[in-house]
Amino acid sequence: MPLNPNRSRHLLPGLVLLIAITAMGLHGPIAQLADYHHFADQRAWLSIPHAADVLSNIGFALVGVWGLFRLNHGRPANTPGRAGYQLFFASLVLTALGSGWYHLAPDNGRLVWDRLPIALACAGLLSAIWREHLAGQRWVTPVLALLSTCSVAWWRFTDLQGGGDLRPYLLLQLMPLVLIPLVQWQAGVPRAQRRVFLLAMVCYVMAKACELADHTIFDQLLCLSGHTLKHLLATMAAALVAHGACSYAHAPKSHDLGFRQAQKARLRPGAPAGPTGRRR
Repeated sequence: MPLNPNRSRHLLPGLVLLIAITAMGLHGPIAQLADYHHFADQRAWLSIPHAADVLSNIGFALVGVWGLFRLNHGRPANTPGRAGYQLFFASLVLTALGSGWYHLAPDNGRLVWDRLPIALACAGLLSAIWREHLAGQRWVTPVLALLSTCSVAWWRFTDLQGGGDLRPYLLLQLMPLVLIPLVQWQAGVPRAQRRVFLLAMVCYVMAKACELADHTIFDQLLCLSGHTLKHLLATMAAALVAHGACSYAHAPKSHDLGFRQAQKARLRPGAPAGPTGRRR
């Protein structure tokens, strides 16, 4: 029996996700670095401690507000990925608040409010792409939001037990980097839009690399630390996502499964007729 084309597109992303989950499970707990809170740039400005790491979060809030505005004024309300993008942009605003609060006095208690909105942003972006191109149901966004919350809660729970396991949280950050290019390629998304999203992924990977090289970069540049640069590159990645989500999606695309399913539902026998006599 031939595979349903709607289901066949789930096979490769589902296989990639299964492999990633299995690899994380086999790897064992991943602990947070012992000196994670010891950031390179300790300078204060205008009585703001760690000013560069605190103030560099402002960009997230600006992109989040800009993205929500563009989403509400440039993207039709009936597009399947709208809820996911709303969660993504709202989480950027929360990231600015949570990360800024954390960097004022870094510790594991405050780190929860830094990581939670980041996890929600990853969940929102992944659910938006999934619903747009894989005909995901409405429950995809809230379920991924719940799982992202659980990933941070699991880290905090295991941290309080003396270990700290980052596997679910890291998996949630990894999956958009792998699945978004794959799903967009499968769906035949226009190359210009795919390039924008791919550039966003590259910026985010560079941001994570700068985070790991925090002290080395600060020792070389003196005026800018790796963690501050991480915030700036991640902001650039978010801005590219906003551009890709809002500039190329003025209407549902015929290659999207969600759009085609809606069309079939309107044309099925028994559907109410519109004013012109056509089924709608």
